[in-house]
Amino acid sequence: MGTKLTLKSSSMNYKKLLFSVIMLLVGILMIVPFIIMISSSFKTQAMVFESPFTTIIPETITWENYSSIFKDEYYFGWYFNSLRVVVLTIVLRGIFVTMAAYAFAKIEFRLKNVLFMVFISTMMITPDTTIVSRFLFYKNIGLTDSYWALVLPAAFDVYFIFMLRQFMMGIPKELSEAAVLDGCGHFRIYSKIIMPLIKPPLVTMVLFTFIWSWNDYANPYVFINTIKSQTLTVGLTTFQGLGGANYALQMAGATLAVIPTVVLFSFLQKYFVEGIASTGVKG
Repeated sequence: MGTKLTLKSSSMNYKKLLFSVIMLLVGILMIVPFIIMISSSFKTQAMVFESPFTTIIPETITWENYSSIFKDEYYFGWYFNSLRVVVLTIVLRGIFVTMAAYAFAKIEFRLKNVLFMVFISTMMITPDTTIVSRFLFYKNIGLTDSYWALVLPAAFDVYFIFMLRQFMMGIPKELSEAAVLDGCGHFRIYSKIIMPLIKPPLVTMVLFTFIWSWNDYANPYVFINTIKSQTLTVGLTTFQGLGGANYALQMAGATLAVIPTVVLFSFLQKYFVEGIASTGVKG
């Protein structure tokens, strides 16, 4: 019996070790592009086309790419444009998504479950399949070349409605019932009781929204027409050299572009992990 337990324990240890090694390799594969990006940002255009794996640390570090970016008339305008879109998206999504999640979790009304299933079914429709129809619609109502064409569709996200609803359903209903006895309406229960209790999944939503909106390329490319109004992701592709795209300059711009995401995640990663771990499927 003892031998069997020892063999079973050894087998589990080997599986854990194998899993750890695989995860380590996956982590390395994911971080290598970022290392190459940062390394290339300190190289000349000619040096970028050398083997990136043999010149991770360039022999001669040049700050010319960063100097060119700080002198560029558009770059920090694109940076501000992206931040503006991100902030508007987070604010509107925070309002509409949390209210919808509260309604589905805490308010009883007719056909609630049917309506919720209809909402969930829209997750099967990818945004890319509707981009042409959205462009024609926005063109007819005058929203092309406007940031509202980027913000409004993102303000209502079914995935996060589902995620927050699941978390809210885990909050004891006795809290809401006690608040009703004290004379609170739904809005006060939502704002004073529910919202303070959903910080972890709310932070998760903010992080994902920031990343998706900050990195969005297709929508700004389609809906924003003027170069000055572009967001950072599209603007970076316009950096050109004498022979075409200036990849060294683009890598420097991309390196600066990842700073807000890294900083935000560094400060909020605790809540992010809590939000993912605590949001289970309930009800």
